Amino acid sequence: MATDLIEIDPDHPLEEAIERAAAHVRRGDVVAIPTEALYMLVADPLNLNAVGRVFAAKGREFNRSLPLLISGTYMAEGLASELSTRFHLLARRFWPGPLTIIIPASAKVPLKVTGNTGRLAVRQSRSRAAQALLDWLDQPLIATSANISGQPTCRSGIDVFGTMDGRVDLVLDGGACTGQGATTVDITEPYWKVIREGAVSEKQIADCLKGR
Repeated sequence: MATDLIEIDPDHPLEEAIERAAAHVRRGDVVAIPTEALYMLVADPLNLNAVGRVFAAKGREFNRSLPLLISGTYMAEGLASELSTRFHLLARRFWPGPLTIIIPASAKVPLKVTGNTGRLAVRQSRSRAAQALLDWLDQPLIATSANISGQPTCRSGIDVFGTMDGRVDLVLDGGACTGQGATTVDITEPYWKVIREGAVSEKQIADCLKGR
């Protein structure tokens, strides 16, 4: 597989570049795009062949779950078996932004995506490229870090191309990503917990959920 690379302005991605990336996603391909903190591999989570290609591109174990990028709470409603008050409080405060929220998945989400857990990690990104692609496709996207599993994450398009050449179909090169990574919080249990702390602190989450 030959990997293509298109340079974009991450703040103002050209429609032609987004359209080309969307065409790849519709074909079941894997595309790398810039987000706030790092590059992500995106693909169609409802296409099992595409899901398998993401695992293969990363050399990732098939029992691991895959996070999704979404365009907002309305899209989350179609992916969750239910959305709690906690979800709405956090999404209203921190989205779009660096907070990934783990929610109970609906039956429409393939078990391969949830890692057979029945839970799903979702986030609305501030990335203009990600939002433009989501708007173009009007569907959620797998969004996992653009790297070989166990190796450092890629923060520039050239790094992605050098690492993933032949493993992905297209790289949208928006230069370097310099932001802090996302925090992940699980709200599926009676007591919420931070799985990974990043740009949003545990105290900020606690204050939000207490109505502060």
